[in-house]
Amino acid sequence: MGETDVLRDLSARRQKVLDGGGPKAVEKQHSLGKMTARERLERLLDPGTFTELDTFVEHRCHDFGMADKQLPGEGVVTGYGNIDGRKVFVFAQDFTVVGGSLGEMHAKKICKVMDLAVRVGAPLIGINDSGGARIQEGVDALSGYGQIFYRNTVASGVIPQISVIMGPCAGGAVYSPALTDFIFMVQGANMFITGPQVIKAVTGEDVSADDLGGAITHNSTSGVAHFMYDDEPTCLAAIRKLVSFLPPNNLLDPPASESPFPAVTDAALRDIVPKEANRPYDMHDVISRLVDGGDFLEVHAHYAMNIIVGFGRVEGRPIGIIANQPRVAAGCLDINASDKAGRFIRFCDAFNVPVVNLVDVPGFLPGVNQETGGIIRHGAKLLYAYSEATVPKITVIVRKAYGGAYLAMCSRDLGADMVFAWPGAEIAVMGPDGAANIIFRKEIEAAPDSAAARREKIAEYRDKFANPYVAASRGYVDDVIDPADTRLRVAGALSMLESKREARPSKKHGNFPV
Repeated sequence: MGETDVLRDLSARRQKVLDGGGPKAVEKQHSLGKMTARERLERLLDPGTFTELDTFVEHRCHDFGMADKQLPGEGVVTGYGNIDGRKVFVFAQDFTVVGGSLGEMHAKKICKVMDLAVRVGAPLIGINDSGGARIQEGVDALSGYGQIFYRNTVASGVIPQISVIMGPCAGGAVYSPALTDFIFMVQGANMFITGPQVIKAVTGEDVSADDLGGAITHNSTSGVAHFMYDDEPTCLAAIRKLVSFLPPNNLLDPPASESPFPAVTDAALRDIVPKEANRPYDMHDVISRLVDGGDFLEVHAHYAMNIIVGFGRVEGRPIGIIANQPRVAAGCLDINASDKAGRFIRFCDAFNVPVVNLVDVPGFLPGVNQETGGIIRHGAKLLYAYSEATVPKITVIVRKAYGGAYLAMCSRDLGADMVFAWPGAEIAVMGPDGAANIIFRKEIEAAPDSAAARREKIAEYRDKFANPYVAASRGYVDDVIDPADTRLRVAGALSMLESKREARPSKKHGNFPV
């Protein structure tokens, strides 16, 4: 075969792979509002930067009519490219080829790109769109999942791992995304271990795929997923934005940028928090004044909404934000909020992202369901995560900081490097109303006008204890600041803490209260 023939053969073979499952399969994919695997990667990565790996890998199964069956690309596209000029490794399952089912060689392609991502030290992004394990390959397919799960775990805390659900993701396949740092979902995609048909057969219960494992369910109820979008282009653009906040690996710092938003005094912050202690407000209004240009990428926006977590920048420096949300359950901490915040803190700590905490918390949510559901164990996750974290930790007490929840929201005692409080902050074991009822119960009961006496004692407690100055006098608060100076003071603290180093006792690992 001459050189021209060899090149012609190469071109034909490559084109066959590029065609995926063929025109009909591609047309069907498009009719469902879905891009093909290659179209998704083209939209995700900087133009012209994708380099494909293992283009010509083929399966080795000979059973159940597979011997002569060719599966272009083995049902998955793998390789690397750039996002905003920074290297990332990627894989995208190709539903046009036998439903993107995972077999032995399909898994080996994914494992190879995962290993490369760890060796190079670059983020890994996996796009899931698969009917599940390739039944014809039996235990080889199961082994493939196991090898992927193992690598997800080894890579955890070493490189950022992002999963994208753009079609079905069922059975054992769901555990790889669950082991990664962030899960994006588009409407119409699904994740579940046992599908509607199995549930119907076992329990007799009718349930739709969307109700069981759709984007809304996993973003608002189960907490499995972190982001959801109506369409694929919007989802892929959001992934690019997330990557812009993250370092390539755990040995590097997040990418700082020149900021057109210098830290200045912002008088608008003085008017956000109501003077009435029990009146709600939206903590997003404080966050938008704190971060550069009001640009905040919220994580888990629809889950445990009594706490807010996400990424922003202050004078170009990426930060993670954890903030109580007074508009939802008064900003109380509960089981789901503790899990949500604890996991986010650990991610920030793993990848050198400073943490800024905005505190307005009246306590842990009371109730039988919380106690029997394990609020002690779940709340301990938050305490553990803050205490374990060695990244710069800055706390701003905006209004209430009561009891154990004050400690749990990154107090000085849990390792906060800098603690600021607004003048109206109330830092105490409990709120003035409850405290007065306990401390001054006898005086109130004995008074001729118990209502007036109660008001007087509440005011006395507030003046003596429920203010930031007692905590400041003991060094638990570094400074009581004008709310208008919050961005200035946070920016200054971030700059001061830029070279922070903290040594901890040598150990294999702690025992996180999972």
